[in-house]
Formats: sequence, structure tokens, C-alpha cells
Amino acid sequence: MTPQEELALLLRPAAGGLYLVSTGRAQQLEVQRRLYGAATEEEVLARFRASLDRIAGARAVLLGVPSDVGAGFLRGSNMGPQAIRTALLDAFPDFAERAREVGLVDIGDVFVVPQLLHDDMLSEAQKTASRRALYPGVPEPVASRLPVSPLSIAERALDLVFSINPGVAPIVLGGDHSTALPVARAIARARKRPWGIVQPDAHTDLLEERLGVAYCFATWSYHANELVGRGGRLTQVGVRASQKPREHWESRYGVRQFWAAECRADPAAALDAIVAHVKSTGVEGVYFSNDIDGTDAAYADATGTPEPDGLSPEFVVALIRRLGREVGLIGGDVMEVAPALQPTPESAARTVALAARYLRETIEATVGRALA
Repeated sequence: MTPQEELALLLRPAAGGLYLVSTGRAQQLEVQRRLYGAATEEEVLARFRASLDRIAGARAVLLGVPSDVGAGFLRGSNMGPQAIRTALLDAFPDFAERAREVGLVDIGDVFVVPQLLHDDMLSEAQKTASRRALYPGVPEPVASRLPVSPLSIAERALDLVFSINPGVAPIVLGGDHSTALPVARAIARARKRPWGIVQPDAHTDLLEERLGVAYCFATWSYHANELVGRGGRLTQVGVRASQKPREHWESRYGVRQFWAAECRADPAAALDAIVAHVKSTGVEGVYFSNDIDGTDAAYADATGTPEPDGLSPEFVVALIRRLGREVGLIGGDVMEVAPALQPTPESAARTVALAARYLRETIEATVGRALA
């Protein structure tokens, strides 16, 4: 089986990662027809599969991971990828053509069984049952090697992508922030040069485990920090909701944090300090993992844990652009967008529009070309 053939088993057409039978299905199909310029489901599927053949020549790939299984108090980020893609289409109806011009290939969505998170958490019996549901008709010796949980599928899919094109940059749409961990793991295996992570976030996500669970929204940064080798290569920006002071996290885990208060007090100086720090670590590229709650809740409150007194959108955009110019982005994501969690009628539209802007800026900074 070729990598493309396995990817066709693991993934679904863009916006197709949510299992829908009736409610929401028509809307999902409409988004897919717009994304692929297709009139039928058969055409959508054919064009999705054709996209997998373009990975070898891509500068970046776009992958949706519509899972909120690793979230905390409030959920709903499973709808983030579809909503962000829709907003991007509304802004740029010809987005598919623009993406092709800059070397971006949308490889679709991880298909999510909404009760699963990572294969390490499952019994062999559950994995066998899930494989029967996910991979019907696939011979057992082949199916037995395939993952079934969203984090495990995402990691395997990106490993396959890197086997086809080692230099490609992953752009990921979450999902709760646990969906960034498989990206970091795949990058760590594929990348031979030192790299780092810059993470706008209201929270540290640095717990070693949460209620006995190793992989979730609150622990992914701990594992990612180990992957980059500590030493300040994980840079967190916008932190303001923490039960412990900055000194605890920096001394215990070797991360570097720029809390929201200092970024708000003097944005220009904070941007200079962040970029200077990243350069000082010796990394030759960074992955930009953008939790929407790093942004002030006044601009982005349709998320599971909105927090006041956060980063401004202009600050985040400026950070993306400077990292792209001065350090280099090896990929990035937009996480924790939950359109259904809308405290006011305007909240979802405002948050999703901002997420689409962040996505566009991340793509452009990564590939070094404007989509417009």
C-alpha cells in the first residue's frame, strides 16, 4: 500500500471529519462542494483523492482535526475546522485556486469517532471494533495496523505526508489543543534541524497529566516541550490564567513565557523581546500553535475558555509576520474555535472570522507568498 493509498483510508474530504447522518449533513456537503468545486459527492471524493497525489510538490498541507474529545469544561471545537474553512471561502470564493498557486494542498480531515482520543487509551477489543467500523472491506492484516483515534490518526497521517515530502509544512485546524500534539510528534521525527514552538495561549497547558490522562488539552505542551528539547524552545505568549507564577513554569520545565500583561503594556517591546528570545535558542524554524483564547475575549469569545485581558489580534498578526520573516515558520495551527459557544449573537461570527484571518496569515508566513 502506498502512502497515498493509506492516507485515503485514514482521511476524509475537507469538512468531512465529523460523522453526520441527518442533522448538519446538508451543510457539510454544501461546504465540501464549495471547497472542491464539485457538484456531487462522487466528484468531492475524486478531487479529495487527487489532492493526495499533489503532496509531493506541496510547500504546505492543510489538515483538519475536528476533535474536542481532549477538551475540558466546555466543548464545541469539533466544529472549528468546518467553520473556519467556510469563513475563508466566504472571504475568498476562489480559495482553492489561490491555495494551488502558493503551493498549499488541502488534504482533508481526520475522521473522528467522537468518543475516542488516542489509541493508547483503548483496549484491543475496542480498537478491533473501531477498525471494523472505520475500515470496512480492508483486509484484516492491513486494518490491524491502522489507528482509530483522532490523535493517533493525525500523527500517522502526518508521518505519511512527511514520508512523501520531508520538507512540507503542516497547517492544522483544530479541534481542542490536544490536536497539536500529533503534529509536534510527527515534526520531531521528520525534522533534522533544531526547531521550536511559539504558542499564543491564555493557559500554559503544561500539566504532566490531568486526572490520570496523559494526552489532552492541558498536557500537550508538556509533551511538546520535551520533543523540542526544552531550553526555552517552547515560547508561550499571552498567558494569564495560571494557578502558579511564571517562575514555576520556567524553572521547572525550561519554557519561556511572555505573559499577557507585559504584551499589553508595551506591544512593540514585547514583540522585539519574543523574536529575540526565539532567535537566541538557535532554532531554525518554529511551529506557531495558536490557541484562539490567547486573544482577548473581546475579540474571540466563542471558545471553551475565553479569558479577558489577552492579546490583541493586531499583536498576534504582527507576531506571525515577524516570525515568518525573521525566523521562519515550519507550520502552524488555529485551535479551540468553538462556534456554538457564543455568549452573544455576534460572538461566533466574530471569532470565526478572526480565526480565518489567523489561518490566512499563518499560511502566508509559512509559504512566503500572499494568498490574495
